[in-house]
Amino acid sequence: MSFAENLMTLRKQQGWSQEELGSQIKVTRQTVSKWEMGQSTPELEKLVELSKLFDMSLDQLVGLEEAGERPDCVISHHPQRIGTWSCGIIYEYVSPVKVFGLPLIHIRFGFGSRLAKGIIAIGNCSIGVVAIGGCSLGLFSFGGVSLGLLALGGLSLGLAALGGMAVGGFAVGGCAIGQWLAVGGGAFSNYLAIGGGAWSNGLAIGGSAYGNVAVGIHEAEGTFTYLREFGHHVEDVWHTVIEEFPHMWSWVRGAIQWALT
Repeated sequence: MSFAENLMTLRKQQGWSQEELGSQIKVTRQTVSKWEMGQSTPELEKLVELSKLFDMSLDQLVGLEEAGERPDCVISHHPQRIGTWSCGIIYEYVSPVKVFGLPLIHIRFGFGSRLAKGIIAIGNCSIGVVAIGGCSLGLFSFGGVSLGLLALGGLSLGLAALGGMAVGGFAVGGCAIGQWLAVGGGAFSNYLAIGGGAWSNGLAIGGSAYGNVAVGIHEAEGTFTYLREFGHHVEDVWHTVIEEFPHMWSWVRGAIQWALT
């Protein structure tokens, strides 16, 4: 395969436009287009940059050596897996199907800081509508560190967040901080907190509860306090809650009953 064909294939496998490739090695889109059409070839400096960018030798890049001859490295072509590259330290798959210029699926695992970017992105670091990885950013995000509308991870930040440490509008986790709802071992919320230790400017329910309305198993402190040992009736507590928070979710009554019985 010639250099021009190699360059076009490698660029498309990465899901880059000619302009995106050019920006990475500081040349124009027109220059990349001429290279791919065989109208010109890069100077040595740019060839070296391209070989580093695509992680291959100069001989492989210019077509003097087949990529499949690289030791311990295999390029596989399959109708459903075009551009899959696995070689001990790297695995990458870029879907040929594009949506709004992004690969439908981009998977990339291995050393290096390059991202997996696609509608569905999976990798060490990933950005996508659905993102899965060690570090992930997406509408739906799952990872060790995740950021998204719905985030699930060891450390998660999102409108709805679930994780060891969760921060969001609605947060569930070992330590949960939520604007409207926090549920966890330690729960902090502006509206409703439920947990072993619950702190809220609104309603707090838990082993130890601190809030405007505090319902506690062992300890409670607030403007209105209710402790299990005093035998409060659930209906009386619920009446106070509704007076203070008219839009409180109905299922919270069950949480109050759990704390008091």
